[in-house]
Amino acid sequence: MLNTASPQIETSAAQSFYRLNYWQIQHRINSLINNYLAAEKLHERLQDLPLQFPNPQPRPWKPIDWQAINRNQIIGINPEIFLSILIGAMDTEAPIRGYTQTSRKYLEKLHPQMARFVGGTVGEGGELQEIGLWEKEERQHTPALMKIYSQLTGEKITPKQRIVRGYLPTDDPQEDLYRHGLHRVATEYGATCLYLWLMAHTTGALQDVLEELTKDEINHMTKFWGFGVWAFPDTGLIRVGKTLIKTRSQTYQRNNLIRTLRRMMATLNWNAWTVTNKATLLYTSTLTMHRLWTWNNSLTPEYLNNLLET
Repeated sequence: MLNTASPQIETSAAQSFYRLNYWQIQHRINSLINNYLAAEKLHERLQDLPLQFPNPQPRPWKPIDWQAINRNQIIGINPEIFLSILIGAMDTEAPIRGYTQTSRKYLEKLHPQMARFVGGTVGEGGELQEIGLWEKEERQHTPALMKIYSQLTGEKITPKQRIVRGYLPTDDPQEDLYRHGLHRVATEYGATCLYLWLMAHTTGALQDVLEELTKDEINHMTKFWGFGVWAFPDTGLIRVGKTLIKTRSQTYQRNNLIRTLRRMMATLNWNAWTVTNKATLLYTSTLTMHRLWTWNNSLTPEYLNNLLET
């Protein structure tokens, strides 16, 4: 694992971790982003996508010492706020089946292979016959977060039953997929930023679990992003922005990104965060987008066509 702190910090008592200032947390964030969002790693994740179409194989997690997780591994954030963030994250992750089946429906007529990757296959009666690779990997997240919470508190917790935004087709399936795909990339990006930020506030076995969640989110975000650039090569920043914030029709209101962000901030107990916590998450989000946009500029039509056309 990446060593995100100096030896002096790593061997200090948990109380000194709690007093880490903005610049120390920022240093840890920089180290994490330099490692996990390196351009060559993003290319590897995207190049893996066509290999997964014919023979999907879940990414294995490294062994986790669950019993070693303890509150002393939380740094630079109030443990109670950390726990509230865990609850919000597990509630958001829990309805993975709803997410995958909604995405499959938007994809199945236009890109059957990608539909299978995210949502598996269904029979003529609508019964699920095969679980998609995206779901196989993402469905590990809620149990992992529940284990962390139980280890830190000694209590068991059950995620809330959230209603997932369903399949809302119009008479333009290409535009439907474009709009849905942008929101899917945006949510994967948000999860990536959150788990990177949580990694910067943890050490030891607790960070080991968050590392696996982070790797999964980066993996999926990269694949969805690259696929979207290939499938919609004529898009631009103006169209992206308009699509994400569009609110005029009733259908678009349900897909509004700002509305989604407000709900997520409430779920993650944003109002209870310190100014430093808020500032470092915003820093994480900004630097992450900068790295992704730099990588995006290397996704030429020739490169993507050679990779994904078959």
